[in-house]
Amino acid sequence: MPCYFLHSNSLKAFKVVCSLIVKQVACAAKEFNSKMALVTTAEVCDANPQLILSGELRALQPIFQIYGRRQVFSGPIVTLKVFEDNVLVRGFLEEKGNGRVLVVDGGGSKRCAILGGNPVVQAQNNGWAGIVVNGCVRDVDEIQGCDIGVRALASHPMKANKKGHGEKHVPITIAGTRICDGEWLYADTDGILISRTELSV
Repeated sequence: MPCYFLHSNSLKAFKVVCSLIVKQVACAAKEFNSKMALVTTAEVCDANPQLILSGELRALQPIFQIYGRRQVFSGPIVTLKVFEDNVLVRGFLEEKGNGRVLVVDGGGSKRCAILGGNPVVQAQNNGWAGIVVNGCVRDVDEIQGCDIGVRALASHPMKANKKGHGEKHVPITIAGTRICDGEWLYADTDGILISRTELSV
């Protein structure tokens, strides 16, 4: 019985520590995004020519429309590959974001929307910094009211399939750039940058 109580107390302590770590990461990401709001992606490019030459810092081709209230955002990347199916997209955004950015390769499809208003609201409430979709969104008016950064090719009224097909945490290629899980994304009104590591501000 004493061993049980020790285990129970240890488990409670572990949960408290994990909760504190999650809060610290979220606060750090929020603070970093505030600093990035003072530094444009253009300035980052000008200050880091060596990183651009080496391929450690890449700019996505300018194919994305800007949605959401947060026009400047950044964070570590979570990658997802789907095609005209949004089950895995919704699943990710139902989790705690902790300042991360979900980057979805939707195959460039413009035949339906793989991201809508409800998942974006969930993402905002769960602490995601942003969502970049190589595909379409819908419920644009609702998305525009959310305090989160969203980039997509266009809007489309038709909904996606719900079969749950796709691949998580895999390398993807969007807008001429290969993107890996765990890299960093920086976005503002000038464009989107991908960095292999977190940049110093």
